[in-house]
Amino acid sequence: MSRSPASRRLLTEYKALISQGSPDGMFTAGPISESDLFIWEALIMGPKDTPFEGGVFAAKLTFPSDYPLSPFKMKFEPPLFHPNVYPDGTVCISILHTPGDDPTMYEQASERWSPVQSVEKVLLSVISMLAEPNLESGANIDCCKLYRDNKAEYERIVRQQIKEQLGL
Repeated sequence: MSRSPASRRLLTEYKALISQGSPDGMFTAGPISESDLFIWEALIMGPKDTPFEGGVFAAKLTFPSDYPLSPFKMKFEPPLFHPNVYPDGTVCISILHTPGDDPTMYEQASERWSPVQSVEKVLLSVISMLAEPNLESGANIDCCKLYRDNKAEYERIVRQQIKEQLGL
């Protein structure tokens, strides 16, 4: 049985993640089922010295059939309260935007998806995004406003959400 180029690439990335692990153990990722390489789960540890510290966040990664030519979709389940995460949990980050020029001319092509990116690079970018939101490109406008106007309240809400998710 021959595998598609996307399947081969996903298998290669998965094997690399298994053998190398993530830097500082900040995440794990892999297919939910061995029978479907196109749907993964990632577990991301909350970055230190952020309101997300101590949390573990599950995300679903859904890969297109033409991966790596097109980016995958990433969705936190349950959704995170974060300026760059839509209320439904979908992550909004430049590295996952369609390759090429941005029609809104906000992002440079070099900031957007390219086939040289990988699951590891994206997850590291998302961890960085958790620590330092991009308020100029908000996905959750209410969260952006709260972060900008009352950061202490934003951080309180994030910490409360983590406690609830951990059952504390």
